[in-house]
Amino acid sequence: MFVFQVRLQVQNSDQPRYHGTIHCFRSILKQESVWGFYKGIGSPMMGLTFINAIVFGVQGNAMRHLGRDTPLNQFLAGAAAGGIQCIICCPMELAKTRMQLQGMGEYQVKSKVYKNSLDCLVRIYRKHGIRGINKGMVTTIVRELPGFGFYFLTYDCLTRALNCELDDSFVIPKLLFAGGMSGIVSWLSTYPIDVIKSRLQADGVGGVNQYSGIMDCVRQSYRKEGWRVFARGLTSTLLRAFPVNAATFATVTMFLMYSRADETCKPQEAAPTIQQPSSL
Repeated sequence: MFVFQVRLQVQNSDQPRYHGTIHCFRSILKQESVWGFYKGIGSPMMGLTFINAIVFGVQGNAMRHLGRDTPLNQFLAGAAAGGIQCIICCPMELAKTRMQLQGMGEYQVKSKVYKNSLDCLVRIYRKHGIRGINKGMVTTIVRELPGFGFYFLTYDCLTRALNCELDDSFVIPKLLFAGGMSGIVSWLSTYPIDVIKSRLQADGVGGVNQYSGIMDCVRQSYRKEGWRVFARGLTSTLLRAFPVNAATFATVTMFLMYSRADETCKPQEAAPTIQQPSSL
């Protein structure tokens, strides 16, 4: 799904290679085999574990520091978590984008610039330094601050509305639904910014720089392709967002709920009443 999203976002509007998510899927399978779907997977696999650890750790500590469990504090704690994880997220997504654009339409990649995600970052660093591997950092921060704010705010509101408690026989489906919808709301709130970020990080592939900055990318994209450009690849993104975030939130929340239940049972030897699991 990452491959579809990036390629649809950055493709040339004058000569589009793909005409939608299904066409992109078929083209990659036919031209690059099934391995084409896994291009750039090394970067997310290296970074996502650290990102999730940072996000949930920072959000939990921020909520404890803010004190009151309110919707505003949920948003602020989520935004803080999103901002800090950009340190890993931006270079990770740069490598992912460059790897996914490498050898488009080739069954066996002939013009292989990068061996893997790590090699990609090393080469960019040697050529452009720290600034090079942090290309797109501003747009990443602008995307992640509100994105993670809405992410945790939505999850908090839904878990409260659904009354998610440990003794509820439907707690897992409820948590899965709340987590999946949180991911969808998060992406919908900032998706146009993600399109610009992808285009900036892909700019320069092949040695040609098309954009001079963020606003120039916005102007050129809108002038050539209209407002629809800011929704490029949205379908594949949302199809991925629901199951991934459903599994992530449900796993983390169940782990915390059972951990807190065990801690409460030890001194009291009584079944605890689990409060809302929103403040992670």
